[in-house]
Amino acid sequence: MDFTFQDAINRILHSTGFAVIEGGQIIMILISLVLLYLAIWKKFEPLLLLPIGFGCLLANLPLSNMANTNEGGLLNIFYFGVKHEVLPPLIFLGVGALTDFGPLLAYPATLLLGAAAQVGVYTTLIGAVALGFNLQEASAIGIIGGADGPTSIFLAAKLAPHLLGPIAVAAYSYMSLVPLIQPPIMRALTTEKERKVKMEQLKPISPTVKILFPIISTIVCILLLPGVAPLLGMFMLGNLFRESGVTARLHETAQTHLINIVTILLALAVGSSMTAESFLTLDTIKIIVLGLLAFAFATAGGVLFGKLMYILSGGRVNPLIGSAGVSAVPMAARVSQKVGQEADKSNFLLMHAMGPNVAGVIGSAVAAGVFLSLFGDIGPATEGASHAAVQTIELFAANTGAGN
Repeated sequence: MDFTFQDAINRILHSTGFAVIEGGQIIMILISLVLLYLAIWKKFEPLLLLPIGFGCLLANLPLSNMANTNEGGLLNIFYFGVKHEVLPPLIFLGVGALTDFGPLLAYPATLLLGAAAQVGVYTTLIGAVALGFNLQEASAIGIIGGADGPTSIFLAAKLAPHLLGPIAVAAYSYMSLVPLIQPPIMRALTTEKERKVKMEQLKPISPTVKILFPIISTIVCILLLPGVAPLLGMFMLGNLFRESGVTARLHETAQTHLINIVTILLALAVGSSMTAESFLTLDTIKIIVLGLLAFAFATAGGVLFGKLMYILSGGRVNPLIGSAGVSAVPMAARVSQKVGQEADKSNFLLMHAMGPNVAGVIGSAVAAGVFLSLFGDIGPATEGASHAAVQTIELFAANTGAGN
């Protein structure tokens, strides 16, 4: 068989990605470059957006075998950690090791502020249903309002894996924009007098109470919502490493090396799911818009409940700490501090804001557990169906008595 130089050149050219690259892949490569720009030059959540952006870049280079759907590919193997509930709980283990429950335990009423901020989750769920998403998809989108990336990924992987890419990007992008999104809402909903309120110094919490809290919380929350066990269990274990005083090496590993390694694997896996087929859809635009509304409603819910506490406490609670009820730790607490000091430079709200901030982490995990309990058993028969189809099934069951 003759094999000319021209044949060799043609074979080489047709074996490159340039010969088969498609328009959608080019658009996704440009999107990945935008994410890298935001991470590196704008410093928007760089520890997450940079590997997510690079994972997206790798997944959309033709013939790279790096998409999450490429069997046996490197990022397909990483994606198993997302699909099988390994990586998000390990992130929570590290977050727990970094978390101090002292401010929350010193002022337990701030737990209500963390709960109030979850209004963004539930209003977004309603909005997603109104836009045509089914109940499982709407739940996965709604959790964006909790401002908790690992929880968003965990729930999306279980209820709407086909939407994982846009949900993760929306969650982490808006988390990085908390310093831009929250302050205008906080100023609009509070008066200057309220923003100037100085709160009393928090009382110290005994080591025994700090040790008992993660243990008791684990028992109560998981008995109520078993579906949240992987997230909340690892979160509280990490915190117990911190507070027990007998696992210094485990605490050090969980809050540094482990969380850094898992962050790389998780972010690359999420980026690998951002292929042209899954990302370049009308649903992605809807999710981006809903994510912004989720953060806005969550911030407003926390601040408005903070105003209620301000009234009930006789003016001793600064409503600004309510905005920290979203679980973007510690960024949201720092925003409360910043806006408070704009009104009075001698005002220090950071530690007070950490209470609702930590409560928000628990609140978003609990919300995920509620959604899993309500919608996690709808089943594959309705997965991907429109909300109208789900309603039709429910209506048919009610009319025939099958729902009893």
